[in-house]
Amino acid sequence: MPWYVLYTNPKAERKTSEQLTKIGIENYCPLIATIRQWSDRKKKIEVPLFSSYIFVNLDEKDRNSVFSVKGVLRYLFWLGVPAIVKDHEIETIKKWLSNEKAAFEIESIRPGDTMVIPDGPFKSHSGIVRQVNKNNVRLVLESIGIVLTMKLSE
Repeated sequence: MPWYVLYTNPKAERKTSEQLTKIGIENYCPLIATIRQWSDRKKKIEVPLFSSYIFVNLDEKDRNSVFSVKGVLRYLFWLGVPAIVKDHEIETIKKWLSNEKAAFEIESIRPGDTMVIPDGPFKSHSGIVRQVNKNNVRLVLESIGIVLTMKLSE
């Protein structure tokens, strides 16, 4: 079964994901930990990696079943057909999110270079380097259509 990309109401990804699970639809809403600053405190919270997007794994004939869930607006389309994400791309996102530090070295990498990642969750994936500084690398994974900012291991 393919993974489709759902577009949801803003800031409703987690609740929509829970409702999809309740009605038996396999879904994935990747979350990342971040620190948010309020006037009186800082707090570590989980936020969606992709704002307003949830991945659902279902047959094409069952695609309309998601619209019974409040918060689902539409499917994401690419060239007139629903966008499909491959299983290995979902697994790559899961591996990346489970890895706390990138396990690769950067040697004379410049923006615009194509880089094949030698180790870690993105092993053998290639991407285009967009930005490099002493602590981070911004890498575009074209096959998935996302931009990742990865902290370099010390």
